[in-house]
Amino acid sequence: MKKITILALHLGYGGVEKAIVTLANSLDDTKKYKIEIVSVYRLYDKPVFKINDTIKVTYLLPSKLSPNRKEWGEALHNLKLISLGKESLKALKILYKRRKSMIDYIKNSDSDVIISTRVFLNELLSDYGRDDTLKIGWEHNHYHNDMKYATDVIRSAKNLDYFVLVSKSLQKFYKNKMKNYKCKCIYIPNTIENVPKTKSPLTGEHLISVGRLSPEKGYLDLLIIFLELKNKKCKWHLDIVGDGSERSKLETFIKEKRLEKDVTLHGFKNSEEIEKLMKKASIYVMTSYTESFGIVLLEAMSNGLPCLAFDSAEGAREVITSGYDGYLIKHRNFKAMEKKILDLTKDIDTRKELGKNGRRKVKNYTSDKICEVWEKLIERK
Repeated sequence: MKKITILALHLGYGGVEKAIVTLANSLDDTKKYKIEIVSVYRLYDKPVFKINDTIKVTYLLPSKLSPNRKEWGEALHNLKLISLGKESLKALKILYKRRKSMIDYIKNSDSDVIISTRVFLNELLSDYGRDDTLKIGWEHNHYHNDMKYATDVIRSAKNLDYFVLVSKSLQKFYKNKMKNYKCKCIYIPNTIENVPKTKSPLTGEHLISVGRLSPEKGYLDLLIIFLELKNKKCKWHLDIVGDGSERSKLETFIKEKRLEKDVTLHGFKNSEEIEKLMKKASIYVMTSYTESFGIVLLEAMSNGLPCLAFDSAEGAREVITSGYDGYLIKHRNFKAMEKKILDLTKDIDTRKELGKNGRRKVKNYTSDKICEVWEKLIERK
């Protein structure tokens, strides 16, 4: 039985972390492999996303050696020089331990296949992985015209055996850039864990959006758009699911604009709770500036929701077929987004047609189908 190890930065909140857990569970469910997840940091007592009991989870650093970016930033902002010095030394210690512990693990690993999920992990796997180990990089982020980041990615992955990209556009880009290296670029999309047996009736007057509350997700833009909808006498409610650094800013906006009764910030919810909220909703709205792959759009489609997104989110362009299962709004045009949402709130027949088409599409992204693609890659060597 082959042993497969997936290297992770942490097992907390995040799209990459959810993808790692979903893949690990899917491979484990085949009963063909021995699966281990190796996480650098232990941010919580247990992983945020549920992991099969038969999967081994290894943490390289104790919980006390967690990233201290927040503490370092506060010391710098408040000009507390002694604290800044202490936090800087702590940061250097953590980075040293992070690198050393991962190098030691990779050097001594008996895994047949190792999958890395970050740029620095690609580098360490390339440099210290055994020759008889199948070394696979797995890139979840879009370079979004940041050529420095793209160059770092290429440099980190060029000596791996395979490099998995979650979108066709990313595969095309990196395949062209890496054509002179031994590493082969493979397209494997992310997967949804399941397609619910039931779907939203699309009668509830709720908009919903799910994701990390961080600047690139554009949730402040969503609130600005929603405020205009309320000014146009739209009576629908907005549900935002997720947590993150922007939460206090969003709460301030909601309070200042007196939207407390119209917007609910639910915080982090598990898959079952999200599914319940989606079944109460009738439209899914994404306002991200960038997305590598719109997994949450597939989850919304699996619940029968029509999806709207700005086309600046590259992953949305991979998932949404405009006019078929949702709409892509060009150039981050707020007025166009407002109009399309308003039109859909008044047209249940169109909502149902888009939702039906979305449910049909997501069958191509189920975990069993995508797991088969991963198995073929794993068995190549």
